[in-house]
Amino acid sequence: MAQAAAVAKPPAPPRRRRASATPRRLPYLLIAPAALLMLGFIAYPVISVFYYSLQHFNPTKPWRNGFAGFDNFTHAFTDDPQFWDTLIFSGKWVVVEVGLQLMFGLALALIVNQTFVGRSIGRALVFSPWAVSGVLTSAIWVLLYNSQTGITRYLADAGIGTYGTSWLSDTSTVFPAAIVADLWRGVPFFAILILADLQSVSKDLYEAAEVDGASRIKQFWHITLPHLKDAIVLSTLLRAVWEFNNVDLLYTLTGGGPAGETTTLPLYIANTSVDAHNFGYASALTTVAFVILFFFSIVYLRLSKFGGENK
Repeated sequence: MAQAAAVAKPPAPPRRRRASATPRRLPYLLIAPAALLMLGFIAYPVISVFYYSLQHFNPTKPWRNGFAGFDNFTHAFTDDPQFWDTLIFSGKWVVVEVGLQLMFGLALALIVNQTFVGRSIGRALVFSPWAVSGVLTSAIWVLLYNSQTGITRYLADAGIGTYGTSWLSDTSTVFPAAIVADLWRGVPFFAILILADLQSVSKDLYEAAEVDGASRIKQFWHITLPHLKDAIVLSTLLRAVWEFNNVDLLYTLTGGGPAGETTTLPLYIANTSVDAHNFGYASALTTVAFVILFFFSIVYLRLSKFGGENK
């Protein structure tokens, strides 16, 4: 008994305390106020637009206000030819702008990705238009297109065209003029994203291709383009949405004219709400535009296989 009592019992292992969940939740708790604030700023306008799209709401004619059901949508699709005209022009504007911006942006990215003297200055000059706001861009191009002090006057001095010509007031030239103005600001966006992705392409791939006798065109087609696929898909999608919603440049540059030739659907919505005060119908048009962009984004990402492996 004495020997048994003399043998000390080993100390019990310390109990593990359950790790507190607070440290893991702390980051979410810290960002929760900002997240809720952003959600409120986003959710409230979206819900309001959906609500007013089902209403007749015009502050200047309060006796006509009330529940409209789907009358606003029915009117847009069946009784409003301007809706279809602006929707068709919006699609034309997006296709032309995004296509040209991608082509020129890709070319500029490939150029400034090369090693040459003054490359840093060249990159800064290429990217600088992207820092200019849409309203300021349109103000610059309004001055450039001015019939008295702009490009057309100098062309007339050189014997090209006539004095007093305004490209922004002629239905045959207003669309190309607006395209060029927006290209000046939109091309750097593609150049920036594509150049950033070009920096990650391994030079070993090009060296191996040269050893195998691949030409520059084959290297571009089989190495560069597959590597840039996701960057091109993402940039074209973002730019397509932005160009579809383009209001500031066209509103300041042409105001949708002449004769409605440059009126996009968002610009038509702005005129319907701000000028005509028909907020119910404008909300319905906004809902239609939202649905179009939503399904376009889903279909485009599915067809392009964004994020998938390049074969």
